[in-house]
Amino acid sequence: MGALCGLVFAATGVAAHAADVAAGKQKAEMCIACHGEAGISQIENTPSLAGQPDQFLQWQLVFFRAGTRKNEQMLPIVEQLNNEDIRNLGAYFASLTPPKAKPDDNPDLSAKGAQAAAGRRCTSCHTDNYAGTKAIPRVAGQRQEYLVKALHDYKSGVRSGGGMAAMANVAYSLSEEEIEALAHYLAHL
Repeated sequence: MGALCGLVFAATGVAAHAADVAAGKQKAEMCIACHGEAGISQIENTPSLAGQPDQFLQWQLVFFRAGTRKNEQMLPIVEQLNNEDIRNLGAYFASLTPPKAKPDDNPDLSAKGAQAAAGRRCTSCHTDNYAGTKAIPRVAGQRQEYLVKALHDYKSGVRSGGGMAAMANVAYSLSEEEIEALAHYLAHL
């Protein structure tokens, strides 16, 4: 229980030391191969980390390290991270400019996605511009196929999200067409 409390304190920013962005940048060298230069992924189903909220990034690293979020590629990396590394990585990636949205090649699909987002009240958590806040991720400009994968993972229960598991409830009722439309819409914001 004490270890879990330590993880929670590290992830929530209740720490004795402020994050060191320069140290985070140095530690992020191991992240570039998958998450891309400046945190912008070029690999399918791998999220961009640039501009993600600091607290969200810290929580995800803690979830990976604790084994509550599983990913074979992440496991050997997070096993090497201490709480200070997690704070520094969160601060570093949060300080980067998020990816620019690509031109929308299917505005009709985006309109359907906007409708699905409004119907699911996505802005109530992800903010009006979908930039996320605190422990809620930025979804605006995220890789489209990654968003599809994440929504499928939430819908199937492979991924549960944060403490309240709100995403599992939201994704469960989405049709395949809504998932595709929502991911397209968000990726092009």
